[in-house]
Amino acid sequence: QVQLVESGGGLVQAGGSLRLSCVASGSIVSINRMGWYRQDPGKQRELVAGITSGGITNYADSVKGRFTISRDNAKNTVYLQMNSLKPEDTAVYYCNADMFTWSRGSKNYWGQGTQVTVSS
Repeated sequence: QVQLVESGGGLVQAGGSLRLSCVASGSIVSINRMGWYRQDPGKQRELVAGITSGGITNYADSVKGRFTISRDNAKNTVYLQMNSLKPEDTAVYYCNADMFTWSRGSKNYWGQGTQVTVSS
């Protein structure tokens, strides 16, 4: 069973920092792109940041300069360092990854989400 498990969410004051982690586990042959998305109730899920297996990154304009995505390929883990947090960053953050397994081939997977709440 392939799965993504996020951790690191919580409540923080505006201007503070949080670090999210997401670990992929199961019979994984390879992981291509990994990313973080977020969703507020009543809104569409939006891309926050993505990173390829080679380390190329991209960010939503709203988080550029404040958030940093990174990954440890040996640990099948992706991180999101979030600094200078703002109340509008409040959302459920989801990990996403394109992974290849022998049983299912290439598929896109989602984590269960972790809540980030930024108080003003």
